[in-house]
Amino acid sequence: MFNGILIEKNEQGYRAGCTSLDEAQLPAGDVQVRVEYSTLNYKDGLAITGKGPVVRAFPMVPGIDLAGIVEHSTHPTFKAGDAVLLNGWGVGEKHWGGLAQKARLDGNWLIPQPAGLTSRQTMAVGTAGYTAMLAVIALERNGVTPAKGRVLVTGANGGVGGFAIAFLARLGYQVVASTGRQEEAAHLRRLGAVDVIDRAQLSAPGRPLAKEQWAAAIDSVGSHTLANICAGLQYQGTVAACGLAQGMELPASVAPFILRGVTLAGVDSVMRPLADRLEAWQRIATLVDGELLASISREIALGETIAAAAALLEGKIRGRIIVDVNR
Repeated sequence: MFNGILIEKNEQGYRAGCTSLDEAQLPAGDVQVRVEYSTLNYKDGLAITGKGPVVRAFPMVPGIDLAGIVEHSTHPTFKAGDAVLLNGWGVGEKHWGGLAQKARLDGNWLIPQPAGLTSRQTMAVGTAGYTAMLAVIALERNGVTPAKGRVLVTGANGGVGGFAIAFLARLGYQVVASTGRQEEAAHLRRLGAVDVIDRAQLSAPGRPLAKEQWAAAIDSVGSHTLANICAGLQYQGTVAACGLAQGMELPASVAPFILRGVTLAGVDSVMRPLADRLEAWQRIATLVDGELLASISREIALGETIAAAAALLEGKIRGRIIVDVNR
C-alpha cells in the first residue's frame, strides 16, 4: 500500500482526496518508480479542483511531474536503483501521475536525473522551469541574442515566468517582467529583471501595430496580452508562446508578421522528443543553484496539496510548489 492523491468522478460528483492505494491499482508500464518528489503546477490545480477539463480518465492520480528511484524495470534503458525524472506525456491526465508515493510508467517517458541535480532540485524546477528553458532555446534558435535588446517575460510571478527571468538574466539578457502583482517587484528584480511593468499595459485590446519595444518575449498568458506583444516587438522579433493564463483566443492582426517579420514560436513541453528534453535539462543544470531554487520554490507535504491547489488557482502562490510525497 502507498499514499496518493486520487481524483474520482461518479454520480456523487467530482472529488479529490489523499488516500491509501494498492500497487495492484497502478496502471500498466514497464518501469515502476518510488517517487521522492512531485510538484503542483497550474494544470495540476485545474485537475484537483475540477475547474478545467484536464483529467481524461477516472479514477486519476494527478501530477504532471515526478522524480524518484526505479524499483522495477523491464525497459532496456533503466534498471532498479536509477534516479529518473518525468515531465508531461499526459501523465496526471490520461495516466496516473506523480502525486503519489509510487508510479508505474512507460520507460520512454523517463529521462535520467540530470547530473549535478538532486530529485528535490529537479522538482523545484519541474515542468515550469523545463518549459521556460524550452522557450529560451526557441528564442536562441531564431537568432535572439542579448545584443538585440530587451526581452519581455509575462506571467512573471508564475513558475514559468520566474525561471524565464532567471535563465535569461544569467545568459546576459536584459529582462522586463510583466505582472499583476506589483508588490512582488523586488522579488522579480532579485531574479534578474531590470524593469517591472503592470500587466494592465498589455491585457486590454490594442492596436495592430504598436511602438517597437522588445527584441523578444516569453509569454505564458495568451489572449490580448500575446496579441499586444506581437504588435510591440521590434523588427524580426520573436515571441515564444507557452501558456494561456488570460485565455486561449488570439485576437491579433497579421500586421506584425508581414510588416515587421515577427515570429510566433509555439512551445510545447508535454510531447517533446527525448533529444529536446535532454538538451533543456542539461542547460538547466548549468544555470540553477541552491540560492535560485530556494528563492523561487517552497515545499509542502502530500496532504497539503489539495488546499494548495485551490490557492494556486486563486493567484495566492508565488513561484514553484515542491511536493514531498513521503510526508
